[in-house]
Amino acid sequence: MHRRNFLTAATGTTAAVVPLLATRPYAVGTTDVIRLRRGLDALTALDASKGGHEALERAALAGAADALELQKRAASQRVRQRLFSVAANYTASAAWSAVDARQSERAHGHLNRALYLAGMAKDPVAELRVWNSHAMLARQQHRHVEAVDAGQAALATAATRRDPLCASLAHARTAIGHSNAGDRQGALRSLGHAEDALAKACLEDPRPSWMAFYGPAELLAITAIVRDRIGDASEAEAASHRALSTIPKQYRRNRALATLQLALAQLHQGDVDQACATAEGVFVLMQGDALPGRMRSRLGDFYRDLITLASTTGIAREWKDRFRSEWSQVR
Repeated sequence: MHRRNFLTAATGTTAAVVPLLATRPYAVGTTDVIRLRRGLDALTALDASKGGHEALERAALAGAADALELQKRAASQRVRQRLFSVAANYTASAAWSAVDARQSERAHGHLNRALYLAGMAKDPVAELRVWNSHAMLARQQHRHVEAVDAGQAALATAATRRDPLCASLAHARTAIGHSNAGDRQGALRSLGHAEDALAKACLEDPRPSWMAFYGPAELLAITAIVRDRIGDASEAEAASHRALSTIPKQYRRNRALATLQLALAQLHQGDVDQACATAEGVFVLMQGDALPGRMRSRLGDFYRDLITLASTTGIAREWKDRFRSEWSQVR
Protein backbone atom coordinates (compact mmCIF):
# COMPACT_ATOMS: atom_id res chain seq x y z
CA MET A 1 0.00 0.00 0.00
CA HIS A 2 1.50 3.37 -0.99
CA ARG A 3 1.73 6.23 1.47
CA ARG A 4 -0.93 8.23 -0.37
CA ASN A 5 -3.37 5.49 0.59
CA PHE A 6 -2.30 5.40 4.25
CA LEU A 7 -5.07 7.57 5.58
CA THR A 8 -7.77 6.10 3.38
CA ALA A 9 -7.09 2.62 4.72
CA ALA A 10 -9.47 3.29 7.60
CA THR A 11 -12.40 5.55 8.37
CA GLY A 12 -13.52 7.79 11.21
CA THR A 13 -11.40 8.14 14.33
CA THR A 14 -8.91 5.49 13.33
CA ALA A 15 -7.93 7.29 10.15
CA ALA A 16 -7.33 10.52 12.00
CA VAL A 17 -4.64 9.07 14.26
CA VAL A 18 -2.28 7.70 11.59
CA PRO A 19 0.24 10.19 10.17
CA LEU A 20 0.54 10.84 6.47
CA LEU A 21 4.07 11.00 5.13
CA ALA A 22 4.58 12.96 1.97
CA THR A 23 6.78 11.45 -0.69
CA ARG A 24 10.27 12.89 -0.34
CA PRO A 25 13.17 12.65 -2.78
CA TYR A 26 15.80 12.60 -0.02
CA ALA A 27 17.00 9.82 2.26
CA VAL A 28 14.68 8.77 5.07
CA GLY A 29 15.91 9.52 8.57
CA THR A 30 15.01 9.69 12.24
CA THR A 31 12.24 12.25 11.77
CA ASP A 32 10.28 9.79 9.65
CA VAL A 33 10.75 7.06 12.26
CA ILE A 34 9.45 9.35 15.00
CA ARG A 35 6.44 10.34 12.95
CA LEU A 36 5.48 6.73 12.33
CA ARG A 37 5.95 5.87 16.00
CA ARG A 38 3.50 8.61 16.92
CA GLY A 39 0.95 6.86 14.74
CA LEU A 40 1.58 3.65 16.65
CA ASP A 41 1.03 5.45 19.95
CA ALA A 42 -2.28 6.85 18.70
CA LEU A 43 -3.50 3.44 17.54
CA THR A 44 -2.54 1.95 20.90
CA ALA A 45 -4.60 4.60 22.71
CA LEU A 46 -7.56 3.92 20.43
CA ASP A 47 -7.33 0.20 21.11
CA ALA A 48 -7.28 0.81 24.88
CA SER A 49 -10.56 2.69 24.63
CA LYS A 50 -12.53 0.86 21.94
CA GLY A 51 -10.84 -2.50 21.58
CA GLY A 52 -9.90 -4.27 18.38
CA HIS A 53 -11.89 -3.55 15.24
CA GLU A 54 -11.41 -3.84 11.51
CA ALA A 55 -10.71 -0.17 10.81
CA LEU A 56 -7.89 -0.17 13.36
CA GLU A 57 -6.47 -3.33 11.83
CA ARG A 58 -6.48 -1.79 8.34
CA ALA A 59 -4.82 1.40 9.56
CA ALA A 60 -2.10 -0.61 11.31
CA LEU A 61 -1.37 -2.61 8.18
CA ALA A 62 -1.17 0.62 6.20
CA GLY A 63 1.35 1.94 8.71
CA ALA A 64 3.45 -1.19 8.33
CA ALA A 65 3.40 -0.87 4.55
CA ASP A 66 4.49 2.75 4.80
CA ALA A 67 7.40 1.87 7.10
CA LEU A 68 8.57 -0.87 4.74
CA GLU A 69 8.39 1.47 1.77
CA LEU A 70 10.45 4.07 3.62
CA GLN A 71 13.15 1.59 4.69
CA LYS A 72 14.14 1.24 1.05
CA ARG A 73 15.47 4.82 1.22
CA ALA A 74 16.85 4.74 4.76
CA ALA A 75 19.81 7.04 5.37
CA SER A 76 21.66 4.36 7.36
CA GLN A 77 21.44 0.74 8.44
CA ARG A 78 20.40 1.92 11.90
CA VAL A 79 17.46 3.84 10.48
CA ARG A 80 16.58 0.84 8.31
CA GLN A 81 16.43 -1.43 11.36
CA ARG A 82 14.29 1.10 13.22
CA LEU A 83 11.84 1.16 10.33
CA PHE A 84 11.69 -2.65 10.34
CA SER A 85 10.91 -2.38 14.06
CA VAL A 86 8.13 0.12 13.38
CA ALA A 87 6.75 -2.15 10.67
CA ALA A 88 6.87 -5.12 13.06
CA ASN A 89 4.96 -3.19 15.69
CA TYR A 90 2.34 -1.90 13.27
CA THR A 91 1.83 -5.47 12.05
CA ALA A 92 1.65 -6.70 15.65
CA SER A 93 -0.97 -3.99 16.30
CA ALA A 94 -3.00 -5.32 13.39
CA ALA A 95 -2.61 -8.84 14.75
CA TRP A 96 -3.69 -7.81 18.23
CA SER A 97 -6.73 -6.00 16.83
CA ALA A 98 -7.69 -9.21 15.03
CA VAL A 99 -7.15 -11.26 18.20
CA ASP A 100 -9.36 -8.89 20.18
CA ALA A 101 -12.00 -9.06 17.45
CA ARG A 102 -11.66 -12.88 17.43
CA GLN A 103 -10.62 -13.01 13.79
CA SER A 104 -8.25 -15.91 14.33
CA GLU A 105 -7.14 -16.65 10.78
CA ARG A 106 -6.19 -13.05 10.04
CA ALA A 107 -4.50 -12.72 13.44
CA HIS A 108 -2.33 -15.78 12.81
CA GLY A 109 -1.12 -14.47 9.46
CA HIS A 110 -0.32 -11.04 10.90
CA LEU A 111 1.59 -12.56 13.83
CA ASN A 112 3.78 -14.67 11.56
CA ARG A 113 4.56 -11.59 9.48
CA ALA A 114 5.26 -9.50 12.59
CA LEU A 115 7.68 -12.13 13.93
CA TYR A 116 9.61 -12.08 10.66
CA LEU A 117 9.82 -8.27 10.72
CA ALA A 118 10.88 -8.26 14.38
CA GLY A 119 13.72 -10.60 13.41
CA MET A 120 14.75 -8.30 10.58
CA ALA A 121 14.73 -5.41 13.07
CA LYS A 122 16.65 -7.39 15.71
CA ASP A 123 14.00 -6.13 18.13
CA PRO A 124 13.46 -8.53 21.07
CA VAL A 125 10.67 -6.40 22.59
CA ALA A 126 8.69 -6.71 19.36
CA GLU A 127 9.34 -10.47 19.44
CA LEU A 128 8.00 -10.58 23.00
CA ARG A 129 4.91 -8.70 21.83
CA VAL A 130 4.26 -11.22 19.08
CA TRP A 131 4.62 -14.23 21.39
CA ASN A 132 2.35 -12.57 23.95
CA SER A 133 -0.36 -12.26 21.29
CA HIS A 134 0.32 -15.80 20.06
CA ALA A 135 -0.41 -17.06 23.58
CA MET A 136 -3.70 -15.16 23.65
CA LEU A 137 -4.70 -16.44 20.22
CA ALA A 138 -3.92 -20.04 21.22
CA ARG A 139 -6.08 -19.61 24.32
CA GLN A 140 -8.99 -18.43 22.15
CA GLN A 141 -8.67 -21.55 20.04
CA HIS A 142 -8.46 -23.80 23.14
CA ARG A 143 -4.92 -24.87 22.26
CA HIS A 144 -3.75 -24.61 25.84
CA VAL A 145 -0.43 -26.44 25.51
CA GLU A 146 0.45 -24.16 22.61
CA ALA A 147 -0.47 -21.14 24.74
CA VAL A 148 2.01 -22.29 27.39
CA ASP A 149 4.64 -22.83 24.69
CA ALA A 150 4.08 -19.29 23.37
CA GLY A 151 4.45 -17.90 26.88
CA GLN A 152 7.72 -19.78 27.27
CA ALA A 153 8.89 -18.49 23.88
CA ALA A 154 8.23 -14.98 25.17
CA LEU A 155 10.31 -15.81 28.24
CA ALA A 156 13.18 -16.91 25.98
CA THR A 157 13.48 -13.51 24.27
CA ALA A 158 16.32 -11.18 25.18
CA ALA A 159 13.75 -8.60 26.30
CA THR A 160 12.89 -10.64 29.41
CA ARG A 161 16.56 -10.82 30.42
CA ARG A 162 16.97 -7.07 30.06
CA ASP A 163 13.71 -5.87 31.58
CA PRO A 164 11.93 -7.54 34.52
CA LEU A 165 8.62 -5.96 33.43
CA CYS A 166 8.85 -7.92 30.17
CA ALA A 167 9.66 -11.05 32.17
CA SER A 168 6.66 -10.44 34.42
CA LEU A 169 4.31 -10.15 31.44
CA ALA A 170 5.66 -13.37 29.91
CA HIS A 171 5.30 -15.26 33.20
CA ALA A 172 1.74 -13.92 33.65
CA ARG A 173 0.74 -15.03 30.16
CA THR A 174 2.24 -18.45 30.83
CA ALA A 175 0.22 -18.65 34.06
CA ILE A 176 -3.02 -18.24 32.10
CA GLY A 177 -1.95 -21.03 29.76
CA HIS A 178 -1.24 -23.36 32.68
CA SER A 179 -4.59 -22.53 34.32
CA ASN A 180 -6.52 -23.32 31.14
CA ALA A 181 -4.58 -26.58 30.76
CA GLY A 182 -5.63 -27.60 34.28
CA ASP A 183 -2.12 -27.29 35.74
CA ARG A 184 -2.80 -25.62 39.10
CA GLN A 185 0.76 -25.78 40.39
CA GLY A 186 2.21 -24.52 37.12
CA ALA A 187 -0.24 -21.63 37.10
CA LEU A 188 0.55 -20.59 40.68
CA ARG A 189 4.29 -21.00 40.09
CA SER A 190 4.16 -18.74 37.01
CA LEU A 191 2.06 -16.18 38.88
CA GLY A 192 4.67 -16.12 41.64
CA HIS A 193 7.43 -15.54 39.09
CA ALA A 194 5.38 -12.73 37.53
CA GLU A 195 4.96 -11.04 40.91
CA ASP A 196 8.66 -11.39 41.76
CA ALA A 197 9.75 -9.95 38.41
CA LEU A 198 7.28 -7.06 38.67
CA ALA A 199 8.69 -6.15 42.08
CA LYS A 200 12.12 -5.71 40.44
CA ALA A 201 10.86 -3.57 37.54
CA CYS A 202 11.20 0.19 37.32
CA LEU A 203 7.81 1.24 35.94
CA GLU A 204 9.16 4.67 34.96
CA ASP A 205 11.70 3.31 32.49
CA PRO A 206 10.92 4.23 28.86
CA ARG A 207 9.14 1.48 26.95
CA PRO A 208 7.00 1.15 23.79
CA SER A 209 3.47 2.47 24.24
CA TRP A 210 1.91 -0.96 23.73
CA MET A 211 3.42 -2.05 27.07
CA ALA A 212 1.81 0.77 29.04
CA PHE A 213 -1.17 -1.46 29.87
CA TYR A 214 0.98 -3.85 31.90
CA GLY A 215 1.82 -3.23 35.54
CA PRO A 216 0.42 -4.03 38.98
CA ALA A 217 -3.20 -3.46 37.93
CA GLU A 218 -3.00 -5.74 34.90
CA LEU A 219 -1.20 -8.44 36.86
CA LEU A 220 -4.06 -8.34 39.38
CA ALA A 221 -6.54 -8.72 36.52
CA ILE A 222 -4.58 -11.71 35.20
CA THR A 223 -4.38 -13.14 38.71
CA ALA A 224 -8.18 -12.97 38.90
CA ILE A 225 -8.48 -14.93 35.64
CA VAL A 226 -6.00 -17.58 36.75
CA ARG A 227 -7.49 -17.96 40.21
CA ASP A 228 -11.00 -18.33 38.84
CA ARG A 229 -9.94 -20.97 36.32
CA ILE A 230 -8.17 -23.09 38.94
CA GLY A 231 -11.23 -22.98 41.21
CA ASP A 232 -10.27 -20.23 43.65
CA ALA A 233 -13.30 -18.00 43.04
CA SER A 234 -13.06 -16.03 46.28
CA GLU A 235 -9.41 -15.14 45.60
CA ALA A 236 -10.41 -14.23 42.03
CA GLU A 237 -13.08 -11.86 43.32
CA ALA A 238 -10.63 -10.16 45.66
CA ALA A 239 -8.06 -9.74 42.88
CA SER A 240 -10.72 -8.35 40.54
CA HIS A 241 -11.76 -5.71 43.07
CA ARG A 242 -8.14 -4.68 43.55
CA ALA A 243 -7.57 -4.55 39.79
CA LEU A 244 -10.63 -2.36 39.19
CA SER A 245 -9.49 0.05 41.88
CA THR A 246 -6.23 0.67 39.99
CA ILE A 247 -6.79 0.16 36.23
CA PRO A 248 -6.66 3.67 34.71
CA LYS A 249 -9.95 4.97 33.33
CA GLN A 250 -8.55 5.39 29.81
CA TYR A 251 -8.22 1.59 29.60
CA ARG A 252 -11.94 1.26 29.11
CA ARG A 253 -11.83 -2.12 27.36
CA ASN A 254 -9.57 -3.58 30.08
CA ARG A 255 -11.82 -2.20 32.82
CA ALA A 256 -14.84 -3.81 31.15
CA LEU A 257 -13.05 -7.16 30.93
CA ALA A 258 -12.00 -6.94 34.59
CA THR A 259 -15.60 -6.13 35.50
CA LEU A 260 -16.77 -9.20 33.63
CA GLN A 261 -14.17 -11.35 35.39
CA LEU A 262 -15.48 -10.02 38.71
CA ALA A 263 -19.00 -11.05 37.70
CA LEU A 264 -17.78 -14.54 36.81
CA ALA A 265 -16.03 -14.92 40.16
CA GLN A 266 -19.19 -13.84 41.97
CA LEU A 267 -21.30 -16.21 39.90
CA HIS A 268 -18.95 -19.12 40.61
CA GLN A 269 -19.51 -18.49 44.33
CA GLY A 270 -23.28 -18.69 43.88
CA ASP A 271 -23.97 -14.95 44.27
CA VAL A 272 -26.24 -14.78 41.23
CA ASP A 273 -27.93 -11.43 41.90
CA GLN A 274 -24.66 -9.61 42.52
CA ALA A 275 -23.00 -11.28 39.53
CA CYS A 276 -25.75 -10.16 37.16
CA ALA A 277 -25.63 -6.61 38.54
CA THR A 278 -21.86 -6.54 38.08
CA ALA A 279 -22.07 -7.88 34.51
CA GLU A 280 -24.45 -5.02 33.63
CA GLY A 281 -21.48 -2.72 34.20
CA VAL A 282 -19.80 -4.06 31.08
CA PHE A 283 -22.53 -2.58 28.88
CA VAL A 284 -22.33 0.73 30.75
CA LEU A 285 -18.56 0.97 30.37
CA MET A 286 -18.63 0.20 26.64
CA GLN A 287 -21.72 2.26 25.86
CA GLY A 288 -21.46 3.94 22.47
CA ASP A 289 -19.07 1.41 20.95
CA ALA A 290 -19.48 -2.09 19.56
CA LEU A 291 -18.20 -4.77 21.90
CA PRO A 292 -14.97 -6.41 20.66
CA GLY A 293 -15.30 -10.08 19.77
CA ARG A 294 -13.15 -11.17 22.72
CA MET A 295 -15.49 -9.39 25.14
CA ARG A 296 -18.56 -10.82 23.43
CA SER A 297 -17.09 -14.30 23.85
CA ARG A 298 -16.49 -13.71 27.55
CA LEU A 299 -20.07 -12.47 27.93
CA GLY A 300 -21.11 -15.72 26.30
CA ASP A 301 -19.12 -17.59 28.96
CA PHE A 302 -20.95 -15.68 31.68
CA TYR A 303 -24.31 -16.38 30.06
CA ARG A 304 -23.63 -20.11 29.76
CA ASP A 305 -22.49 -20.37 33.38
CA LEU A 306 -25.51 -18.36 34.51
CA ILE A 307 -27.90 -20.71 32.71
CA THR A 308 -26.07 -23.72 34.13
CA LEU A 309 -26.13 -22.48 37.72
CA ALA A 310 -29.38 -20.51 37.96
CA SER A 311 -31.53 -20.95 34.87
CA THR A 312 -34.85 -20.73 36.73
CA THR A 313 -34.24 -17.57 38.75
CA GLY A 314 -35.96 -14.32 37.81
CA ILE A 315 -32.71 -12.34 37.74
CA ALA A 316 -31.21 -14.87 35.35
CA ARG A 317 -34.16 -14.50 32.99
CA GLU A 318 -33.95 -10.71 33.14
CA TRP A 319 -30.23 -10.74 32.44
CA LYS A 320 -30.75 -13.18 29.57
CA ASP A 321 -33.16 -10.71 27.94
CA ARG A 322 -30.68 -7.87 28.41
CA PHE A 323 -27.86 -10.01 27.05
CA ARG A 324 -29.84 -10.88 23.92
CA SER A 325 -30.78 -7.24 23.38
CA GLU A 326 -27.18 -6.04 23.67
CA TRP A 327 -25.91 -8.92 21.52
CA SER A 328 -28.28 -8.02 18.69
CA GLN A 329 -27.09 -4.41 18.74
CA VAL A 330 -23.37 -5.12 18.40
CA ARG A 331 -23.31 -7.67 15.60
